[in-house]
Amino acid sequence: MGHMTEEEKAHLRRVEGELPPTPPETVVDGEDPKEVDDPKNILAFPLPPPTKVPAKVLDVDKKTPDAHVPRDPRLIRLTGVHPFNVEAPLSDLYNEGFLTSPELFYVRNHGAVPVVRDEDIPNWELTVEGLVEYPIKLTLKELVADYEQVTCPITLVCAGNRRKEQNQVRKTKGFSWGAAGVSTALFTGTFMSELIKRARPTRRARYVCMEGADKLPNGFYGTSVKLNWVMDPNRGIMLAHKMNGEMLRPDHGQPLRAVIPGQIGGRSVKWLKKIIITDQPSDNWYHIYDNRVLPTSVSPDEAAANPAWWKDERYAIYDLSTNSAIAYPAHDEQLCVIGAPENYRVKGYAYGGGGRRVTRVEVSIDKGKTWRLSKIDYAEDKYRDAGPRELFGGTVDMTWRESSFCWCFWTCDVPVRELRDAKDILVRAMDESMNIQPRDMYWSVLGMMNNPWYRIAINQENDYLRFEHPTQPALIPGGWMERVKKAGGNLLNGYWGERIDGEEPEVPVGEQTKEIKMTNDGVNREITIDQLRKHDSEKNPWFVVNGEVYDGTSFLKEHPGGAQSIISAAGLDSTDEFMAIHSETAKAMMPSYHIGSLDEVSRRVLSEGEVQADPSGTPRPIFLDSRSWSKAILHSKVSVSWDTRIFTFKLDYDEQPLGLPTGQHLMIRLRDPVTRESIIRSYTPISETTKKGYTDVLVKVYFDTQDRKGGKMTKAMDALPIGHFVDVKGPIGKFEYIGRGLCSINGTQRRVNRFFMICGGSGITPIFQVLRAVMKDKDDPTTCVVLDGNRLVEDILCKDDLDVFARDNVDKCKILYTLTQGPEDWNGLRGRIGGPLLKEHCCRSIEINTLVLICGPEALEKNVHVALNEQGWPDSDLLFF
Repeated sequence: MGHMTEEEKAHLRRVEGELPPTPPETVVDGEDPKEVDDPKNILAFPLPPPTKVPAKVLDVDKKTPDAHVPRDPRLIRLTGVHPFNVEAPLSDLYNEGFLTSPELFYVRNHGAVPVVRDEDIPNWELTVEGLVEYPIKLTLKELVADYEQVTCPITLVCAGNRRKEQNQVRKTKGFSWGAAGVSTALFTGTFMSELIKRARPTRRARYVCMEGADKLPNGFYGTSVKLNWVMDPNRGIMLAHKMNGEMLRPDHGQPLRAVIPGQIGGRSVKWLKKIIITDQPSDNWYHIYDNRVLPTSVSPDEAAANPAWWKDERYAIYDLSTNSAIAYPAHDEQLCVIGAPENYRVKGYAYGGGGRRVTRVEVSIDKGKTWRLSKIDYAEDKYRDAGPRELFGGTVDMTWRESSFCWCFWTCDVPVRELRDAKDILVRAMDESMNIQPRDMYWSVLGMMNNPWYRIAINQENDYLRFEHPTQPALIPGGWMERVKKAGGNLLNGYWGERIDGEEPEVPVGEQTKEIKMTNDGVNREITIDQLRKHDSEKNPWFVVNGEVYDGTSFLKEHPGGAQSIISAAGLDSTDEFMAIHSETAKAMMPSYHIGSLDEVSRRVLSEGEVQADPSGTPRPIFLDSRSWSKAILHSKVSVSWDTRIFTFKLDYDEQPLGLPTGQHLMIRLRDPVTRESIIRSYTPISETTKKGYTDVLVKVYFDTQDRKGGKMTKAMDALPIGHFVDVKGPIGKFEYIGRGLCSINGTQRRVNRFFMICGGSGITPIFQVLRAVMKDKDDPTTCVVLDGNRLVEDILCKDDLDVFARDNVDKCKILYTLTQGPEDWNGLRGRIGGPLLKEHCCRSIEINTLVLICGPEALEKNVHVALNEQGWPDSDLLFF
C-alpha cells in the first residue's frame, strides 16, 4: 500500500503524544483561515485532530459488562450507565473540526461491547453466505492482505440525532439525543462490493444482510441494505478496520465494521461477523423494530399493539435527511453588546443524505421572513483536490466521485446591532435535489430523523444577550423548549410556542396529546438537593419524579406496594421505577402529593448518574439494596415447559445471601433494546431464602399471539443471553412471614392460624415462598389451603413440590388444583376460581385467625375480591401480592 509520508509520521507521533499538537488555526472576524494551496501537500486537506487514547476504565463502567473498555469522561451518557450511548458536548465536537477524534465520536451501543483480545484480531473471521455461488470465509488478516485498501472521509449520524426536541413535544419511544449524534472520521478498509463480486450473487439476490458479534436480548444485532447500493461505487460502502489512522476502538466496532456512507448510523453494523445475501430485507429483530419513521398519526399504544406497522418496509429509513444545527452561539453563551465587535459569527454544521451535497445554508433572525446565505466550507472537497495518494494504509482517490458523504461547516456574520432586536436565530439547509429542512417537526413514535429548522432563542438581559439552544441532551435541564413547555406554551403552534400579536395560532389537528398532569399548579416551591436528602427516611419520605418533588408520608399506609416502596425511594430520583410501574390512575393522584420542584443545580446533580450499589467496590454482606440497583448476571436458563423458564442469576460472590425476607419481592429492570426505556417488574424467587451466591426466578413467558401482544418483560427476559446482566433492587412488599404464624403487614405484626392461598399461573411464586416456609418448619402449627387455578395440566407450576408438601404435611397442608381445560381423566377441580369454588373451599371462621393471600392475573384478583367480600370476608383479611 506504499510508505507513509513524513507528514503522516509526524501526525501519528502527535497522536501518540511524542510531539506537541499542531497549533489551531486562528480565525479573524470576517476572514477565512489560511490554507495550504499545494494539492500535492498532505496538509492541504484535514488530518485527524490530536488524540489521546483513554488509559483507564472509568469507575462507572467497572461493574458493567463493559469493564474492559476505557472511555473519555467528557462524553454525555444518554441511557444511564449501561449500555454506552453517548454524544460529545456540542461545542467540543465542533471545536475539533472536520474530523472527530475516536474518543469524542458519538457511540450507539445496544448492549455490551464484545471482548476481542489483541492476539485474536488478525484471525477475526467474516463470512459471506446466502444466495451466492461461492461462499467466503476469511480472516481480517486475509481481508487486509488480499483486497485493495482505501481511505475515505465519512460522516456517520445516528437516526436519533436531535431527538430530545421531539421528546419535549411528546415523549417518543427513544432516548434523548441532543444535536451531537454526528461525527466524521477517515475510515480505512475494503469496499464491500469486492467481496461480494468474488462470492458471485445469484439472480435472486436483492439484499445484503449484516450481523454483528454483539449478542443482545433479541439476538445478534443485524440489518440490511439493498445489493445494488453495495455494488454501486458511488455509494462507497466499506468494510473498515481503521479509523483516523489507528485500529478501530472497542466502542466503534473493533476489529471490523461496515460503514454505509450517507445513511443512518444504524445500518453501519459494528463487530461485523456475517454478510448474508438474500432476496428479502433482513428479518433481524433490530432491523424490524428499530430505525423506522412511522406515520405521525400512529401513537405509541397503536405501534405496540400492531406489529404490522413495523414490518412495513416503506417506513424503514436509510438515507439521511438534510439537517443542520448551530454550534455557536453556544447554549447559555452571553454576549455583551457594549463594546462588542461589529459582527457576531454564527457557526454550525450541515449534512445531506444519500451522497447529496448541501448546496446552501441559510440563517434568519426575523422568524423566517428573510434569509441570508452563509459561507460553506466543504472540507471533503480538499481530498478530491489533493488527487490520489496513500494515507493510513489505504488509497485516497476521490477525484472521480461526485457523492458527498461528509458534513460541512458553515459561518454567517450577523451585525450585533441586528441581534439586539432579534428574538431568535434560525438555520435551515438545502441539498442539491432541493430537499430543504422543514419549518415544523414531523413527530413519530421512535423520534427519528428529526430535522426541522434549528432555532436558538435570544434573551435580552440588560446589556447582555443570552443565547438558548432548544434542548440539552439526556436528562440535562435547560433549553427554550423546556422553558416554553413549563410555561404552558404549545410547542407545535407553528411559532415555537410563542404568542404572535397577542393571539395563540391554531394548533395543528391531531398533533397535541393529552398528558396526565402530575403536578399541582398552586405549588411554586423550589427545593434544593440538600433539602431533598434531609427527607430520606420513613418519617417524612420525599422522592423525585421528572424533576418534581413529592411527599409520600400521607400515603405510606395506603400504598398498594407497601410502605417500603416509598421509603426505598426517599431522597432519591425514582422516575424510572415510577413511570415504568404505575398506572394512569396512580399518576393522576400525584398532584395531591406534589410539594415543589428541584432547582436546576439539583436536577443536574441527580442527572449525573443513578445510584449504584457499592460504589466503593466493598463486598456487601447481602446482595439486595432497597435504595440502589445492583447487577446480577444471568448464569443459566432452564426450560420447565414450552413457555416457562427458571432463570438463575449470580450474585456478587459465592457466599453472599440475597437478603430477601419470606413473602417479599424484588424488582428486576431491563431496558427496551431499541428505546432504552426501563421495563421493571416485581418477582418472587423460588429458591430458598438461605441460598447463597445465586437466586432462581420462575417466569412464565407470554408470547405474542394473533389476538394479543405478548409480555414485554417476559419476552425480553427469555431473549437474554447467558452472561448478560439485569438490574435488581429490593426487597419490596408490605407482607413478611416471620415464622410460626407471625406475620408483619406494613410494619404491624399479626398472628395467623390459617392461610388460604389463592393463585393462578405464575402467581404461585410468592404463595410458594410462604407455603414452603410454613411446611419446612415442623414446629409451625399454621395450616394452609392452596387453591391454584390454571388452564391446562402443564400450566401448573411447581406442582411436584406442592404435591410433596401436601403428602408430607397431611395435617396442615391441602392443595387444590382447578383447570378450565382439564383432560377427561382429570380428577381435580374444574372451572375458574370464582364464587362457587371459594364458597366451598375458602370458608371464613371467626374463631380462627385467618388471612387470605391472593396472587394472579388482574381478572382473577378482581373476581376473588368481589366474591370474598360478598361472602363476608373483610378487606383486612385479604392480602393481594
